[in-house]
Amino acid sequence: MSAQPDAGPDWRAQVFEVFRRNAIRQVAYVPDAGHAALIRMAHADPDMRAYPLTTEEEGVAAVCGAWLGGQRAALLMQSSGVGNCINMLSLIENCRFPLLMLVTMRGEWAEFNPWQVPMSRATQTTLSAMGVTVRRVDDAAQMPEAVQAAIDDAFLAEQPVALLISQRLLGRKQWTK
Repeated sequence: MSAQPDAGPDWRAQVFEVFRRNAIRQVAYVPDAGHAALIRMAHADPDMRAYPLTTEEEGVAAVCGAWLGGQRAALLMQSSGVGNCINMLSLIENCRFPLLMLVTMRGEWAEFNPWQVPMSRATQTTLSAMGVTVRRVDDAAQMPEAVQAAIDDAFLAEQPVALLISQRLLGRKQWTK
């Protein structure tokens, strides 16, 4: 599968710089084309540890462990993986851990895969029901400020925050041979 790049600013590089400025030292992720550039940058940075997960709920536990170990972490995933995290989000609430999630949206604008649509429709409501502050970014120019606000809310106010990244920012996905 490939994604056509968006024509706007390089928001992924801007997000990476916000991560660096805010001492995000761990990046847990489920492999995703929408986050691929950010994941590559995190792997290349000697001050960060980026690691793949087999499933999204592992990421909730991983970011909790990072916090207990004195580090800030971010969890990267697609909207289709949010449903896998629901039970683990009780750990965040009960233990008052900060949580920073960047969620690339699927199942909306120009989606070719009907299996992505149901969870896309439920992502914001599901996260909100679990006590997660949910914000959405539809404009690449707003991305650095939105990520900074999410980091402040997560790590200064110690609350769970999910930043939903519009599928328009990811570009049109297509199956390729």
